[in-house]
Amino acid sequence: MPAHVIAIDQGTTSSRAIVFNDQFEIVASAQQEFTQHFPQSGWVEHDAEEIWQSVVATCRSALAKADVAVADIAAIGITNQRETTVVWDRETGRPIHHAIVWQDRRTADYCSKLSAEGHNPEIAAKTGLLLDAYFSGTKIGWLLDNVAGARKLAEEGRLLFGTIDTFLLWRLTGGRQHATDATNASRTLLYNIHDNCWDDEMLRLFNIPAAMLPEVRDCAADFGETDPTLFGTAIPIRGIAGDQQAALVGQACFEPGMIKSTYGTGCFIVLNTGSQAVASKNRLLTTIGYRLGGKTTYALEGSIFVAGAAVQWMRDAMGLIEAASETGKLARKADISQDVYLVPAFVGLGAPHWDPDARGAIFGITRATGPAELSRAALESVCYQTRDLLEAMRGDWEGMGETVLRADGGMTASNWTMQFLADILNAPVDRPVLLETTAVGAAYLAGLQAGVFPSPEEFARTWKRDRRFTPSLEEEVRVRKYRGWQDAVRRTLSR
Repeated sequence: MPAHVIAIDQGTTSSRAIVFNDQFEIVASAQQEFTQHFPQSGWVEHDAEEIWQSVVATCRSALAKADVAVADIAAIGITNQRETTVVWDRETGRPIHHAIVWQDRRTADYCSKLSAEGHNPEIAAKTGLLLDAYFSGTKIGWLLDNVAGARKLAEEGRLLFGTIDTFLLWRLTGGRQHATDATNASRTLLYNIHDNCWDDEMLRLFNIPAAMLPEVRDCAADFGETDPTLFGTAIPIRGIAGDQQAALVGQACFEPGMIKSTYGTGCFIVLNTGSQAVASKNRLLTTIGYRLGGKTTYALEGSIFVAGAAVQWMRDAMGLIEAASETGKLARKADISQDVYLVPAFVGLGAPHWDPDARGAIFGITRATGPAELSRAALESVCYQTRDLLEAMRGDWEGMGETVLRADGGMTASNWTMQFLADILNAPVDRPVLLETTAVGAAYLAGLQAGVFPSPEEFARTWKRDRRFTPSLEEEVRVRKYRGWQDAVRRTLSR
């Protein structure tokens, strides 16, 4: 029986393909960056054709490096940047416009208008989301209203919508499959997460023709096969999940109360709440964690817009460091008597504030403040924001209890950051052996459906910890530092 799985990990800045064997070991991988387009202030776009080409190229490269016959690939799993929106012509297969990226803010004014009209409670009740330009629904509407002839074509049934996973699936299958999974659907503002279907009232509110929307399936399901001309023979596609939900699966957070945090450009924290869709009182998102065998597992999610991007800012904009890896070493050298706070609201603040007009600020600097203190402040800001989200989650869900945070992503390589994270949370932080948890999740879902990988319970037993970081900071210091952070954030908020 074929014993390998390919994970397609299509991210915001690059596409990757990783070949896993049946022991969840990486056999080979390939990665390719693609162009970021910024046509106006606050606008972010991708060329979906370039993304497609990068995905095909990385899959072929990974297969060649792995020296594995295509016949030995049991399945493909796809994970993707969520909310990024593509609309294409079903007859030609060509996008009608660049993809509008999840970071894009062009529909913020429209969201404010709908909010002023009082639509927030209904949207939250049905979709679990807040009314924000972050999500796909208003992006679809913008494309239909701003690309010449698009709305007429959509009403005639000629245009299709998809998040990146759906567009890739359409292309991989030669236009035979127009589908998505429940996690990606739950990020559109159009999907009723309780009834597990596209919501007619939401479609009317955002003026989206139902014929544009993909079929919604479980995360592990039959999504068709690749066109044989792409890789020499057809490969089954058996798993799809949005990147943060794929990381939840990859971290084996299958029990209610388990929580993962992924530290990349931004940071996304997801708490498994089981069969209960918890309505947040603290401006968190209620979302679908995963759906397997027709059973929906829900989650609370908090989004930090700037995590690793704060370190990139210090390197690229400020020139204070030459490489991101320097920040941990500098932080160790920082003057501990200085309480310097960096609030990295470069593009506003995410959960639990959701203040798009907040802007970054630094507090507590003196003549003695230098690169070491600013490096420490940048790393600490990620940890403080994580605590903000965990405090909000505790306020929302009584079942949370004591927390062990499973952390992954590039920033977890910094032992200093992980230790401060444990200190400020006053909770253990576990770093896994395999940090590619998003790709692992996509591979697992596909392999589960293909019969290569075991049940979730057995898979959870294979999860391995690299290191546990336990809190060691004195309580008085922890309280003082976190209060200082809260004060800095209050001064930064626009309202």
